[in-house]
Amino acid sequence: SIPDWRLGGLLAHPKYKRVLVKLSGEALMGDQGFGISPDMIKYVADEIRSIYDLGIQVAIVVGGGNIFRGIAASSYGMDRTAADHMGMLATVINSVALQDALEKKGIQTRVQSAISMHEVAEPYILRRAVRHLEKGRVVIFAAGTGNPYFTTDTAAALRAIEISADVIIKGTRVNGVYDSDPEKNPRARMYDEM
Repeated sequence: SIPDWRLGGLLAHPKYKRVLVKLSGEALMGDQGFGISPDMIKYVADEIRSIYDLGIQVAIVVGGGNIFRGIAASSYGMDRTAADHMGMLATVINSVALQDALEKKGIQTRVQSAISMHEVAEPYILRRAVRHLEKGRVVIFAAGTGNPYFTTDTAAALRAIEISADVIIKGTRVNGVYDSDPEKNPRARMYDEM
């Protein structure tokens, strides 16, 4: 099924020069219970293409919850730091899959990782990321912030500030950033309300 968020529809008449798109790992699952749906990743690539074709510079942060969720594993007794590192690796898997889908659409894409893995991704270097954006490449920031105890939403906000993005577009199950999980806590407050 197609999710109810439409990236291209948000920017029919671009007023932004540079955007950061935050995708949840779950956005890549489609109707599957886990993993990456080939149909969904093609759909997401098409949506990103619709932004890119408007001449907008696009950076992406993608989560890893479709593969591994560190905080959930830590609740079952796994060391939180180890679990979060596994979650970071899941974001790298999603980033490489998204890079492949975008490049099949003819979009030059670079994955930059906050943890070193030179055979798979470039290291995150701010000036290099900005230069890629200026050259018309999509940049996917993988491995979150590179630190345990931080979510990919935090990484998205941090990278958006660092690259001077005009806006963050969030393609996730929840409609904002909350002080706790709004799917579990009906009193969760969105940060812009605080």
